[in-house]
Amino acid sequence: MEPLSYRDAGVNIEAGDEAVRRIAPLARSTARPEVLGGIGGFAGLVRVPAGYREPVLVSSTDGVGTKLKVAFLADRHDTVGIDLVAMGVNDLIVTGAEPLYFLDYIGMARLDPAKVEAIVGGVAAGCRLAGCALIGGETAEMPGLYAAGEYDLAGFAVGVVEQSRIVDGHAVKPGDRVLGLASSGLHSNGFSLARRIVFDALGLGVDAPMPGTGRTVAEELLIPTRIYVRSVLALLARLEVHAMAHVTGGGLPGNLPRVLPEGCRAVLHRTSWTVPAVFRTLAAAGGVEDAEMFRAFNMGVGFVIVVPAGAADAATTLLREAGETVYALGEVVAGERGVELAP
Repeated sequence: MEPLSYRDAGVNIEAGDEAVRRIAPLARSTARPEVLGGIGGFAGLVRVPAGYREPVLVSSTDGVGTKLKVAFLADRHDTVGIDLVAMGVNDLIVTGAEPLYFLDYIGMARLDPAKVEAIVGGVAAGCRLAGCALIGGETAEMPGLYAAGEYDLAGFAVGVVEQSRIVDGHAVKPGDRVLGLASSGLHSNGFSLARRIVFDALGLGVDAPMPGTGRTVAEELLIPTRIYVRSVLALLARLEVHAMAHVTGGGLPGNLPRVLPEGCRAVLHRTSWTVPAVFRTLAAAGGVEDAEMFRAFNMGVGFVIVVPAGAADAATTLLREAGETVYALGEVVAGERGVELAP
């Protein structure tokens, strides 16, 4: 029997070294002054930013989910890294935290340095949008675990907030106003259902026109998740905010109640925003009931902010000046904790 090597078993250490070489400058493009060292060590070192009296570290982890299947079909890998960052940092800012640093994990069957570079290029772009540093991660080559040409992503975000400025929803009260920030599209949730409708029910390919959108299927489904960090941090620096929610799996009915205290119910008016065409197409083509659509998708609202009634107009102005599309979704009333979708 001929001697076997690690490469014979499907793992190419040289390709891993080449991937690290390619992604090191991408990580450097996200640097913050608190970061010590660079890519290539066993762990990342980051100081707590100056100016905090009682700093609290806030952590989040997430993935991109089956949206990756669309990236595989389209052979486009430069945007899913933005999704990965967004799913982590948008969760962090719900607490009022400033994203500080990010780590990624990429697992694939066969390590392709160019593909890794494209993926991490998206991660770095997302980190720049969020103002956080990409300080490291892991790229694992595991033949036999992943299908050829496929990979999985996970991300780990850490932020910091002054303990006295944590936003946790305890201040929410009847009379507060609920504002919504527009999503960029499907973001990174509901893709198991979306793929079933698009590829099975409609029988479309990734290069086919997506009905009602003016884009191809790949262009529409791979729009990156919007990162709300800079807009939200600017708002928090100026005005009182009682609660925030990142609209992910479970939609508006599943996520907003997570930050409402007992005795508070959010009444959201369906006429306060127009549901984007992609969601209307999915509902019609799949015969999906209205309640299921709101449970599976964000329906055009990617982030929710609850403010005192007297601050609603000023908050809307600040958020619009920061580049957000803002909807006056509704108000908080006394009642059973939850969300009511009203006409």
